[in-house]
Amino acid sequence: MSVQDDLAAVKRRLQDLEHTVEELERRVGTGQTAPPATASGRAASMVTIPDAPYDAGKWTDVDDEGLGARDRHAP
Repeated sequence: MSVQDDLAAVKRRLQDLEHTVEELERRVGTGQTAPPATASGRAASMVTIPDAPYDAGKWTDVDDEGLGARDRHAP
């Protein structure tokens, strides 16, 4: 890439940032909220992970990845 290409890319990203900040200021001013967007422009979704321990039954007969089966030893 040339210096001109790099500068053009930086200018586009700066304009994107300015647009995003203006949109955020409008939403904050009106009290609207929206989920944050990812780099691809999609809304990020949050996944709730419970604090309770996992059911041990889910792991019955499961090999430990990279360690082999629980009842066998490595050669």
